Amino acid sequence: MHYLHMNISAIQTFLSVVRNRNLNRAAEDLNITQSAVTARLDALDQTLGARLLIRSRKGASLTKAGFAFLEQAEVIVRTWENAQARINLPSGITRMFSFVCHPALWTGGGEEWINSIRQDHSETAIEVWAGSATDAKHWLTSGMSDAALMPDPVSGVDFDNRLFASEPLVQVATVKRSVKRWDPNYIYVDYGPTFRAQHAEAWPNEETAAMAFSTPDWALAHLLGNGGSAYLPKKLVQSHIAQKRLFVVEGAKPFERQMFLSWRKISEAHFAWLNEPT
Repeated sequence: MHYLHMNISAIQTFLSVVRNRNLNRAAEDLNITQSAVTARLDALDQTLGARLLIRSRKGASLTKAGFAFLEQAEVIVRTWENAQARINLPSGITRMFSFVCHPALWTGGGEEWINSIRQDHSETAIEVWAGSATDAKHWLTSGMSDAALMPDPVSGVDFDNRLFASEPLVQVATVKRSVKRWDPNYIYVDYGPTFRAQHAEAWPNEETAAMAFSTPDWALAHLLGNGGSAYLPKKLVQSHIAQKRLFVVEGAKPFERQMFLSWRKISEAHFAWLNEPT
């Protein structure tokens, strides 16, 4: 156990150096000496049989081996932290549910669902991580997370999926107008691969939006502050339409935003709500 802890500490030190790009700042971040940082990095290099960082007085940068190890290092540390959290649960809490949510699906999707779980299952501790589809598949596969809410299902023989929700996306603008070929102040919001294909088919022009966001919340804030138009969830903009701060663009093609819940099959035995209709 002591040897395992030493290796985890060395990997955590490696990640800190990568983040800070400097051994001194990593030492401050970890509250250890620079010589301890160097010793941990040397031990990690020796264990893996490869040099992970090019170290100099100016800073530190990844080697080819370091790049290859970086993603695995993050998974190892997250898995270790997750295991510690599950072991050291507070009094009255009997289990931990780890949930990955695409940033664009938190408001109006993941947040409401998690709140309902907290209300109905007070014995369950919950951790929520923001992540992409790639993150979700990696974390579900490694066992770091139990379930993920994504724009498309996460595929895999060890996973189950269901359509979590579907909601309309409407094009709204800060001025009342009809649809036109292109709005120079159009704000593009990325709702995932399916939406990207549908959007390209409906708007087959070569213009590129001057602003693009991965989350509708940020796009809405920018739209209200700077003007323009964007496709946003109808539920998110209803109050602004009622107050005439935004207007539905007449004649604009509507879209549907779908959310899929994917989970580890093994997790369903512990969290029955995974397969229950939302």
